[in-house]
Amino acid sequence: MYLDNRIKILAKSLGADYCGVADLAPARDFIKWQGGKQVAEYPRAVVVGIGLLDTLVDLLPERETPPNAVLYRHHTYDVVNAALDLMALQVANTIQRAGYRAFPVPASKRASDEKIAGIFSHKLAAHMAGLGWIGRSCLLVTPDHGPRVRWIAVLTDAPLTPTGTPMEPRCGKCTACVDACPIQAFTGKIFAENEPREARFDAAACDRYFKAMESAGKPAACGMCLYICPYGKRIQGRKD
Repeated sequence: MYLDNRIKILAKSLGADYCGVADLAPARDFIKWQGGKQVAEYPRAVVVGIGLLDTLVDLLPERETPPNAVLYRHHTYDVVNAALDLMALQVANTIQRAGYRAFPVPASKRASDEKIAGIFSHKLAAHMAGLGWIGRSCLLVTPDHGPRVRWIAVLTDAPLTPTGTPMEPRCGKCTACVDACPIQAFTGKIFAENEPREARFDAAACDRYFKAMESAGKPAACGMCLYICPYGKRIQGRKD
């Protein structure tokens, strides 16, 4: 528990809003399919999250106004991803100094154009660490910040104690994210671990949408599924 506490204290001191440990054994086959044998050999993951600023997320309904899109992309992608990468490196160094292996996964780096995915799913780690559930938007939804969180993971063989188990979806009958998608990329199906992502989400259509914005010389920003989630708006004092 000493190393567990050190990691948690470190993550919080670096500005993390969430820190958990996931037992990856139940998802090993999927992890191997996505990232390969070297990624799948780690039995656990430390997952860290930073809540996004609501003032920036709230720019999304008017994202076609260039300043809004630029501000959103800069702060919630570039700045937050850099902060997460630094956190992951420091967590990994702490684990290595304790005598164990640690593999920091980049915050946002596509490893396969075919799969439209990185080498490892941060939201999978957060889900398995008991920090939230997978919503109809295929985003990780937390009870307090909704999907307004970005994540990073450090894979490890350190004997850390899992912080929880996967949460059951709490979306109920809500389809706000499905209805808000400008390209109807979501089917509306709730997450099921035995079904492929395609049963819920057309990632290729989403990818084409972003590339079309870039080709038109516009900042690639959407995020309406993130903006509209009721769990992300349950903040005292909000009126929308």
